Amino acid sequence: MLVSQRPEALLLLADGTVFRGRAIGASGITTGEICFNTGMTGYQEIFTDPSYTGQIMALATPHVGNYGVKADEVEGPRISIAGLVVKKFSEVWSRPGGEGSLDDYLKAQGIVGISDVDTRKLVRHIRDNGAQNALISSSEMDLQVLKKKLAAVPDMAGLELSSKVTTAKEYEIGPADGAFRVALVDFGVKRNIERCLAERDCRVRVFPMSTPLEALLAWKPDGIMLSNGPGDPGAMPASVKLVRSVVDSGLPVFGICLGHQLIAESVGMSTEKMHHGHRGINHPVKDLTTGRDEVTSQNHGFVVRRADAEKNAAVEITHVHLNDGSVAGFRLKDRPVFCVQYHPEAGPGPYDSRYLFDRFVENMRNAVRVERNRPKNLPAGMAGA
Repeated sequence: MLVSQRPEALLLLADGTVFRGRAIGASGITTGEICFNTGMTGYQEIFTDPSYTGQIMALATPHVGNYGVKADEVEGPRISIAGLVVKKFSEVWSRPGGEGSLDDYLKAQGIVGISDVDTRKLVRHIRDNGAQNALISSSEMDLQVLKKKLAAVPDMAGLELSSKVTTAKEYEIGPADGAFRVALVDFGVKRNIERCLAERDCRVRVFPMSTPLEALLAWKPDGIMLSNGPGDPGAMPASVKLVRSVVDSGLPVFGICLGHQLIAESVGMSTEKMHHGHRGINHPVKDLTTGRDEVTSQNHGFVVRRADAEKNAAVEITHVHLNDGSVAGFRLKDRPVFCVQYHPEAGPGPYDSRYLFDRFVENMRNAVRVERNRPKNLPAGMAGA
């Protein structure tokens, strides 16, 4: 049987660079910030990670689609990427338990993509010239028309995007009689974060990002989790204010990715946009508290300014990225609050960093123990004074 050639498509970068290829997914035009992920597997988890909202994803691995899609390999309620760029796209898929083709999956959710692109050249271009806005079109080929459309797209710096992906209402997961209660503030949470907490005997209630501290505390949590999410943390003053109140609550707090950045902003440290970000499943990080190196899953285009962390007397840098020395994690010295820039829950990626969930659980266990031993006539935080 002859397979018809897919229609032409093009990828236009803000600096005027053009890549031509073949259309995949839905037909149309899409825009966003171009980024790349170096992972060689886990494309469905990448596409459904809410942190990728507003971004066109270029995959560095050359073969995409060959193992299809599966319902339980999603990290969010829908595909979050704005568009997809690949080299070789497979419309034929095969694996036990698979449920359909990637092409049908993209079409069903209206995701525009392009294949047959020299992604090695594209990745080198992004590394040399930095992340920038881009456009994929399979319905309009007039470059002058497309350049005008691309020029109107806002830059990622200054964009607040978490409100587009946060849950609309509270929900709970995990064992009903779990040993610990975790209030999880959803800035774009990945399902695997929820799973990792539930696996550690935590009952988790997920709250919309606009939930005030009083409502979080009314549920009587033993700890608070601040999730990952998309956009510029410097454009989220209301969330920074909420996180500041969370940090000051005295409860154990664990922040991941955007949650990490918001904790930094809440204690007076700045975040800044990176040249092209960290996205992949093989990024090396050193845990300075143990001297242990770990291979991590990462997805971020903003980072905590290292100079700010180094001069903040209340902060201890606990993790550093071994490729560029950027801040990969820190803790507050005077309270049970810690966070990391990367994704210890993986999905996709290695499990090297899952011990961080155990640290969070241990912090909650210690806090519960202290509270139980506190004399009834002493306010919280003064046990043993």
